Amino acid sequence: MKKLLSLITFTIIITNVIAQANTNKQDAAFDAFKERFILALWQQYPNWASSEGFHKYDAVLSIPDQTTRNSNNSFCKRYLDSLKKFDTKNLSVNNQTDIALIQNKLTSSIWYNTTFKAYEWNPAQYNVCGQFAVMLADDYEPLDNRLRNFAKKMDGISAYYKAAKAAINNPTVEHTQLAIAQNKGGQSAFKQDLQAALEKSGLTDNEKVAITAKAAETVAIIDDYINFLTNLKNPTPRSFRIGLNLYSKKFEYDIQSAYTASQIFSFAVQEKQALHIKMYQRTKKLWSKYFAQTPMPTDTLIAIRKMIDTLSINHVSAAAFQTEIEKQIPQLVAFVNEKNLLYLDPSKPLVVRKEPDYMAGVAGASISAPGPYDKNANTYYNVGSIANWDAERAESYLREYNEYILQILNIHEAIPGHYTQLVYSNQSPSIIKAILGNGAMVEGWAVYTERMMLENGYGNFADEMWLMYYKWNLRTVCNTILDYSVHVNNLSKEAAIKLLINEAFQQKAEAEGKWKRVSVSQVQLCSYYTGYKEIYDLRTALQKKQGSQFNLKKFHETFLSFGSAPVKYISTIMNP
Repeated sequence: MKKLLSLITFTIIITNVIAQANTNKQDAAFDAFKERFILALWQQYPNWASSEGFHKYDAVLSIPDQTTRNSNNSFCKRYLDSLKKFDTKNLSVNNQTDIALIQNKLTSSIWYNTTFKAYEWNPAQYNVCGQFAVMLADDYEPLDNRLRNFAKKMDGISAYYKAAKAAINNPTVEHTQLAIAQNKGGQSAFKQDLQAALEKSGLTDNEKVAITAKAAETVAIIDDYINFLTNLKNPTPRSFRIGLNLYSKKFEYDIQSAYTASQIFSFAVQEKQALHIKMYQRTKKLWSKYFAQTPMPTDTLIAIRKMIDTLSINHVSAAAFQTEIEKQIPQLVAFVNEKNLLYLDPSKPLVVRKEPDYMAGVAGASISAPGPYDKNANTYYNVGSIANWDAERAESYLREYNEYILQILNIHEAIPGHYTQLVYSNQSPSIIKAILGNGAMVEGWAVYTERMMLENGYGNFADEMWLMYYKWNLRTVCNTILDYSVHVNNLSKEAAIKLLINEAFQQKAEAEGKWKRVSVSQVQLCSYYTGYKEIYDLRTALQKKQGSQFNLKKFHETFLSFGSAPVKYISTIMNP
């Protein structure tokens, strides 16, 4: 019997050694494949390469014609075939995640080109202004080099917009209007921004004259595209709603959740009801403080709305909006450090700036982060301008982003939300997880940090702050309800605005802005709640499993170490 047990033990050891050897061999082969794949990826998608900080192809402008789409499809199919030679069972968990991300990216790219075909109905995807504006704004190499690449890249603009006009077929009204507005706004990159850069440069006078002339031609080409869209006869435009089949598939590719789109929609509906209960409880606690002589309404939603409206009066002025954001960033840093919630790298710059014109029209606040090749470049906190708004609209917007919610917004966008997560993502040892980042993980982390900060005492556990947090979190939940309801269930604008104002307690300006956003995007609005739910569920599961050994800082830093991988993959690694 002893001999038999020894033989069994020896066999198990040998089997494990062989399995580990196979894993090491496969991992080495796959690591070599990834290096080749990434270099080939940047050559195939040069403009994407530049956005990630790989600047070898900065002077190249991809032409969005059928030839390029065919080439992209061939590239994706070729590398999907190459992946078949790897046995995922013999890869490390990290590489299993990487291969899944590559497969999803290649498969979804083919689907976008052959089935979704937004290049036909979304004129807003044709806009060169952002690419060129970044070349002037980001100090990733000497200005003279950037300007010379800028000039070479302009050579492709005529062909770019010619391809755009040829591809557009029955566009939606909403995307057409967005394309006109953003191309108009983005022209500043070729006017004021370029001239300011030329004045600071060391280029010769002849070079400056040539670049200025070429920029004038570029502006004329963009104006021609704007006129083309303005005068386009399209009596029966396509609906911006994409329907159940396209929506479900886009959700699968973009969100990469353990849940389906319909499941997340159902969870969101339930969460909305739960949040209403929590908000009513906070309202009851606050009522006598603010309405001592007034009976509380019996309708819970009316009572909550009255309390929120009262608290929302406290807000900064329009002129001080950006200044207040700048002031709060170091306060958030101090809190995170004091509570030891996670490590913040003080060497990574965060710059608060007015939202560039070419980005206007979708979101009021956003983060523009450098790619993994530009780790030390600036991260920009883009703040939408309200300088030219009429008084009523500006007041509505400022009440929405009142003194409580503005703090939560800064947690979400900056510390320890998007800015922090994206700094960690760039440090990930897997560049695949950085460049193929998952939007639901990125947005979910930012939403998760809002609650996490308040749980750890930010705002001193004040009922006012928690009520406003619930309102903000309700917006995340209602983003999902709105997006699915509009694109799948054909929810009308009137019903959507009613939902946002009456049940999500949003100001009219915010509700109108969200309708505009849902009419020019799909699925992305689901990313906030989906990622948040999956992250919070993972934390809860690990807290239950580890008990007193659970460490919040360790959880945060471990979670963020996996780049911007989908939460379902991170969960597999952290909670096998």
